[in-house]
Amino acid sequence: MTTRWLTPQEQRAWRAYIGATLLLEDTLDRQLQQEAGMPHMYYSILANLSEAPERRLRMTDLAERLKITRSRLTYAVTRLEKDGLVRREECPRDKRGSVAALTDEGMTTVERVAPGHVATVRATLFDHLTPQQVGQLEEIFTEVAQALQDADAGGAAGDVPWRRRSSPCS
Repeated sequence: MTTRWLTPQEQRAWRAYIGATLLLEDTLDRQLQQEAGMPHMYYSILANLSEAPERRLRMTDLAERLKITRSRLTYAVTRLEKDGLVRREECPRDKRGSVAALTDEGMTTVERVAPGHVATVRATLFDHLTPQQVGQLEEIFTEVAQALQDADAGGAAGDVPWRRRSSPCS
């Protein structure tokens, strides 16, 4: 099989993407550790639950939104439960599954931390882009994510994280 090497332009774009995403994630993690004592992933769980109906989501749905494995989500939710920010409930449709629910304390945490988080996202990403570039960024990454998910559905690529060991509610 012949390797399709990246062109010089593709290589520059790839390295710029990798560098920017690593720096952005590091910046967000540091900001959230300082303000809330939690990594970006944990804040993302809280934020997603705060936007969900009744502040509840099936664990599999939450994993899909976050694009992570269910085992990684379970670990994070367990930590957030210990901190009183999230609680797990039985899935009403399948007693084997579970639902993550944001507690009042978790909602208070989101409301307290969100302004600083949004300011950091704005300062580190969106303040450097034109409105046209923001649209392009959304279009590019929506396309990439959809292609990866479509490839998985057809069995052509590796499985997407949230579908691993799937069951009706967890």
